[in-house]
Amino acid sequence: MQSAMRGREGGPPYRYGFSPYLGIGYPEPVIRATLSVNQIPHRQSAGVASEIADWLASGKVVGILHGRDEWGPRALGARSILADPRQAEMKDHLNAKIKFREEFRPFAPVVKEEAYRDWFETLGMSESPYMLYTHKALRPGQTAAVTHVDGTSRVQTVSPEQNAYLYRILEAFERRTGVPVLINTSFNLRGEPIVSSPSDALKTFFASGIDYLALEDFIVEKAGASSAAFPNVEKALAG
Repeated sequence: MQSAMRGREGGPPYRYGFSPYLGIGYPEPVIRATLSVNQIPHRQSAGVASEIADWLASGKVVGILHGRDEWGPRALGARSILADPRQAEMKDHLNAKIKFREEFRPFAPVVKEEAYRDWFETLGMSESPYMLYTHKALRPGQTAAVTHVDGTSRVQTVSPEQNAYLYRILEAFERRTGVPVLINTSFNLRGEPIVSSPSDALKTFFASGIDYLALEDFIVEKAGASSAAFPNVEKALAG
């Protein structure tokens, strides 16, 4: 129980009283070995948050794997698919090309905690770290892809303490667009569980329309190719 109340890296207890990141984490050597053994072209980024923000701002979709996976039904930034929330068409693209599900299915936003009340009607709440509550969107024109037909969104807030990796991506995206909000949806396809391991993430990446994959700071770029471009992927990741 004590470990559940501490930060992912063993830091001080969260002010939230609980950490949802209770699953398995994969250190750099494991990620590197997974990529190398399967002969998947990759590179290590010194500025992964900035690169991800650039891709998102240009309309690309990015899958991320960071730290221990979330315990529960919601993607909270450890095993997530991220996208730009500003255009309603992004929702249709995600449903059709990545999640392979009905077009009416909604997506949820993640927002920097300090920007929460500026973008959503918080009803006196100061944070919503577990994506449990719906709030009226205050700037629906800038968050069209995560604003439902009734004008609400099911919001996750994030702080540096909760998830520094995701927070840095939000910061970088805000610097480029003025919007401290992203689409945050679970890293899985319809009917499948949320990915856990680097191999899981690679399978889903190659089976979907996700453009880029960030395994911690290791980058895999699809650039229009499929897994057929990498002859060992199908066989090596089949198990």
